[in-house]
Amino acid sequence: MEGSGHPASVKRLKREDLPRHGGILIRVDWSSINYKDALAVTGRGKIVRASFPFVPGIDLAGTVEESNHPAFPPGTAVLSTGWGVGEKTWGGYSRFQWMSPEWLVPLPTGLSARQAMILGTAGFTAMLSLRAIERHGLPPEDGPIVVTGASGGVGSFSILLLASAGYEVVAVTGKTEAEAYLYDLGAHRILPRAALQDGARRALDSGEWAGCIDSVGARVLEAIISRTKQHGVIAACGLAGGSQLHTTVFPFILRGIRLIGIDSNTCPMQPRKQAWEGLRDLAQRVDLERIARDVTLKQVPAACEQLMKGGITGRYVIDMRGA
Repeated sequence: MEGSGHPASVKRLKREDLPRHGGILIRVDWSSINYKDALAVTGRGKIVRASFPFVPGIDLAGTVEESNHPAFPPGTAVLSTGWGVGEKTWGGYSRFQWMSPEWLVPLPTGLSARQAMILGTAGFTAMLSLRAIERHGLPPEDGPIVVTGASGGVGSFSILLLASAGYEVVAVTGKTEAEAYLYDLGAHRILPRAALQDGARRALDSGEWAGCIDSVGARVLEAIISRTKQHGVIAACGLAGGSQLHTTVFPFILRGIRLIGIDSNTCPMQPRKQAWEGLRDLAQRVDLERIARDVTLKQVPAACEQLMKGGITGRYVIDMRGA
């Protein structure tokens, strides 16, 4: 990348050109495109918090090439999401990258590097959201769970995970062409985005669902809060629709609704590993291929433009092996 507002491009570098962020050199085999990555590559968001030129990519999976850390000897298969990689330090859109050990998770046995990147931050965030809903005592029999941004990465995995756990899923989308895709993932019902995009009609509306995984925020989240039933749980994990939230205390003090923030970036290591073990189990139960589409590194700028236009369903996965 040349800087915000300038076109992203692919450049050939030597290994010695890589900033040495840590003592572990990763040979990157696969990466992915998340909303943050699309913002960084297109220059439409203040994601990059470092000097330019810069290599984005908040997710990567590959193999340890060199290491000064006993927990990650050469040959170890690893993955990385979060910790400011691709934002503060150079990220996954490079064939090799130096990493610190605290940024790495051993690739769970039975999960391939490509599967890990189909899942990536999106699947990881969805798993943390599901576990928050379960941890706060919301069983499937309490009622339907709404998933906003349903055709995106987090939304797609949220539907898969919720349906797999026995929940009734209401998928919110503005894309009528995505409805068959959402039903195939496990959605029980489709709710048009237009039903929520104007925000809450009143502070407390009729309670319609038991909970929500929300990656949109703003007016959509305002509407969700007002229409969640008694003792419902909402996992807030994104802001695709905006960062502002205007609501009242009534849903929280009169209905006991719980609004739980999901931080996938700095999630501690133990729950991080447990979440990835759960995602490995998901990958062994369901077909992730219906979510994934492969691109090369050179195709990343165009793919990011398409993602920003809302023109895709599922996940872009980057094959770095030919980079």
